[in-house]
Amino acid sequence: MSRRNKLLKFSELLSFKNVYENFSYENPTLVGQNGIEEELKGKWNKLHFKNNNPITLELACGRGEYALQLAANYPNRNFIGIDIKGARIWKGASNAIEQKLDNVAFLRTRIELIEKFFGQNEVDEIWITFPDPFLKKGKDNRRLTAFPFLHRYKNILAKSGVIHLKTDSPELYEFSMEKLSTAEFVNIQVTNEDIYAGELPIPELDYKTYYENKHLAIGRKIRYIRFNFT
Repeated sequence: MSRRNKLLKFSELLSFKNVYENFSYENPTLVGQNGIEEELKGKWNKLHFKNNNPITLELACGRGEYALQLAANYPNRNFIGIDIKGARIWKGASNAIEQKLDNVAFLRTRIELIEKFFGQNEVDEIWITFPDPFLKKGKDNRRLTAFPFLHRYKNILAKSGVIHLKTDSPELYEFSMEKLSTAEFVNIQVTNEDIYAGELPIPELDYKTYYENKHLAIGRKIRYIRFNFT
């Protein structure tokens, strides 16, 4: 994609009714449609979705393929895809509008800032779908199952909430199992090192993203962990 096309999409993002943005550690205010500042922490259902349905986040959502499939199949739930890549958010938000999925929104920001935009117990479920495994030396703390991220999720997830990790990376899977197993506040519910080798633990795992289809085409196994906080 040319730089010009990217810039055009970035400028179009803030004309969408289902997109919010923030890039500042110092100022946690979100910018929504037409550049209007919004304070949505603890108020996503009241101010955006206009209902009291459970909220699911898709972290590192890319084009939001998982959030879109979940939203289409669960109209009585609300979904928010989170990613920093503007062109990908543009694609997901555009598809949501075309499909008339009013129960899905997108937040363009860094996942490190997640606590600034969601209140305590505001989120009922989190999906982490094929995140960057950050395999380079010294990048462990950027993996989305590293301890700093787990504490962030714990602060916004409802007591009955669950987190799903779906990955093709054996390194990320092993890292996650090690961290989750040693965290006293984590309860691992389900693990599976090859979800398509047998019956799926849950039907939602059959949803496939662009990257998952690429991984499967070259014979990579898809791994899954579901856990909650005690």
